[in-house]
Amino acid sequence: MARIEGRGNLKVEVAIVLSEEEAWALDALAGYGTDPFLECFYKHMGTVCLKPYEKGLRTLFDSVRTGEGNVSSLLGRAQKARNVFYEKEG
Repeated sequence: MARIEGRGNLKVEVAIVLSEEEAWALDALAGYGTDPFLECFYKHMGTVCLKPYEKGLRTLFDSVRTGEGNVSSLLGRAQKARNVFYEKEG
């Protein structure tokens, strides 16, 4: 006889809204590259807190650097718009 069970599944997504300054800071952190960042972090801060979430940090940094609508691209577009508004070159 078939066995029927109810099973739940929960997926959590967190949206973060950053100020421009915070976005620049995140872009700068990711700009070091994941491996060099982790090497330095683990050397000076240890692995206990971050090691379990290393995969998430890797995907986060990848999204920040190269994902669709990556942070550098968005910040660059904002700077170009600001330059146009204030009639500046570059």
